[in-house]
This record gives sequence, structure tokens and C-alpha cells, in this order.
Amino acid sequence: MSTERARTSRFSDDEINDLVLKLQALLTHSSQRRRSTGASAWRILKETCSYIKKLQREVDDLSERLSELLDSLDNINGVEAEQLRSLLQ
Repeated sequence: MSTERARTSRFSDDEINDLVLKLQALLTHSSQRRRSTGASAWRILKETCSYIKKLQREVDDLSERLSELLDSLDNINGVEAEQLRSLLQ
């Protein structure tokens, strides 16, 4: 049963190549890097992982900043704090 599942869940070489090209286009677009034609799939996947890790760090930093901002709202007038909280959430 697991062998059958493995066969049906595999991607064809064309599908993998297509996905790698799409990743390369996303990386090139989002990070404004020079277009590296002929880059290996390994390099593109490595860059993708690095980019995802960078985005995760940015999300963590923004979450921390938002938390600090929400904590600082406790020192503001109740009505103004509620208005700001509703805008931030």
C-alpha cells in the first residue's frame, strides 16, 4: 500500500522542473536579485529556504513590535486605546 502511495504522489521530472522555475521566478522577483539563468535546482531550493527563514524572522520581529505597541496602549486614554487596538487587529 505504501509503495502504491509513493508512486502516485511522485512528481514527474517536468513537474519538478516547472516548480523549480516558478521558485526561481519568485525569488528573482521578490528579492530583486540578478536573474541567474541556468542555476541549479539545489541552489534555487537553498535560496528559497533562506528566503523563507528571512521572512519568518521578519514576521517574528513584527509580531514582537506589535505586542510592544499593544502593551504601550495601556498608558493611553481608554477610548483612544480601544480605537487603536481595533485598527491593529
